[in-house]
Amino acid sequence: MSDNKSSPAPRRGFLKTGAAAATATAILATPGVSRAQTVTLRFQSTWPQRDIFHEFAQDYVNRVNAMGGGRVRLELLAAGAVVGAFQVMDAVHAGTLDGGHGVSAYWFGRNKAFSLFGTTPPWFGNAHQLLGWFYYGGGEALYKELVNDVLRLNAVGFLTGPMPTQPLGWFRTPIERAEQIRGLRYRTVGLAGDLMQELGAAVVAVPGGEIVPALERGVIDAAEFNNPSSDRVLGFPDVAKNLYIQSYHQAVECFEILFNKGKFDALPDEHKALLRHSAEASSADMSWKLQERYSADLLGMSQTQQVNVRPTPTQILDAQLQAWDRVIARIEG
Repeated sequence: MSDNKSSPAPRRGFLKTGAAAATATAILATPGVSRAQTVTLRFQSTWPQRDIFHEFAQDYVNRVNAMGGGRVRLELLAAGAVVGAFQVMDAVHAGTLDGGHGVSAYWFGRNKAFSLFGTTPPWFGNAHQLLGWFYYGGGEALYKELVNDVLRLNAVGFLTGPMPTQPLGWFRTPIERAEQIRGLRYRTVGLAGDLMQELGAAVVAVPGGEIVPALERGVIDAAEFNNPSSDRVLGFPDVAKNLYIQSYHQAVECFEILFNKGKFDALPDEHKALLRHSAEASSADMSWKLQERYSADLLGMSQTQQVNVRPTPTQILDAQLQAWDRVIARIEG
């Protein structure tokens, strides 16, 4: 009598093969999940390597790389590695760089509307309110219109990293009245330049890493950059000893993250979300970190480098507010 029962071993093999094939089919059919090789994007900051701003850019890059799961990573370069600080937007537009970290005030020469996203008049509020307006009040749509429709730049960007109100800056000799600003060759950027020109200064716009050399050579007489930590590491205390803290020239500013639009649009949706949400995470971390670092460096300059940390005279602050009225009236036509 013959045995017609099928062997259990072939049945088990068939089931395993079928299950594996079904699993593979399901994985391949899952939408919106990237399984491509690692995408590496060249990302240059507009800041010197030693500046805390470059550290903030690195914090953003670290979050992208840590959460990218090996699928997407950013390669961070410092200012000048590929192009100068003021050329980053051009390089991103052309695809020479895939992305960049800077401030929109650096593109003020292209269109004064960039001042809406940094170097705004002080009545805007503070940098946290600027971010709120950008993400929830229509600011991002206006930014896209400016970058893509008006200027036709091949770039996408978003804001991150709210900055505290910036000091008036560094002066070789003490100042007490607004009249003493008249004729000074003063470094600033963006719409703050229009303000200081209204006060009679001869404004010179240079990137952060070039300010102290310009002071040393006598190209400029006074300057602001941004904060005590940047100022200290860039060497401001070596060339000037009077730091005036209060000012209305740059009360509202945030960082800007840029990407080449063609490269960005070609990324899977989860990569785009990663680049954006990492900016949100690093923005919060920066807000916490700078409180300790800025305070410690301001105290250190005062105690060990003979820097005179001075309140800005009320007469100068009042003159700034009056000058803002005139600047805005002129822009409005």
